[in-house]
Amino acid sequence: MKTYNKIYSQIISLENLALAWRKARKHKTKKFYVMEFEANLQENLLKLHEELKNQTYRPEPLVNFIVKDPKTRKISKSAFRDRVVHHALIRIIEPIFEKLFIYDSCANRKGKGNLFALKRFDCFINHISENGKTKGVISDNQIKGYCFKADIKHYFEEVDHEILLNILKRKITDEKVRWLIERILDNVPSGQIGGGEQRHETKIHSN
Repeated sequence: MKTYNKIYSQIISLENLALAWRKARKHKTKKFYVMEFEANLQENLLKLHEELKNQTYRPEPLVNFIVKDPKTRKISKSAFRDRVVHHALIRIIEPIFEKLFIYDSCANRKGKGNLFALKRFDCFINHISENGKTKGVISDNQIKGYCFKADIKHYFEEVDHEILLNILKRKITDEKVRWLIERILDNVPSGQIGGGEQRHETKIHSN
């Protein structure tokens, strides 16, 4: 298995941080926290670069809020400067792991949104039904097959970090990259003690 080392410098480069900032601000240019960061853009990017370079970077505490879409969920939002770091990390490691995902996984992947998922679903329906040739009990055009729908309760809050990090370590041997990932995963909302992952606005596959 191919592994990746010495990629930390790519993640924390000023060029990558600038590209990450552009990604993080997309569709949010009128937000106060974005305008505040951009008021001293060069200084803030340089500060992030130095903190990451010296490994003194520490994310700001997450902020919790509740959304209903339609079910009620608790979301933990990262500070904008931390989202820049998330995007900087994703820009480098996403291509590494993208190759490992199964073709039909549509969760937060480029070019694989709702339309792609619906087309693949139709493809499987046609495959199972042999394009309508399957003869069933009720009619000659009856589709015989099963679709399993499930949801993992509180996945982002309860996913085992040790297992996740061990998976990452199989591909990424750069200790500094692993340090940064652990630093992000260990972040918790203000006033909360201890680790445990919360759902970030910018996840490992960033929007």
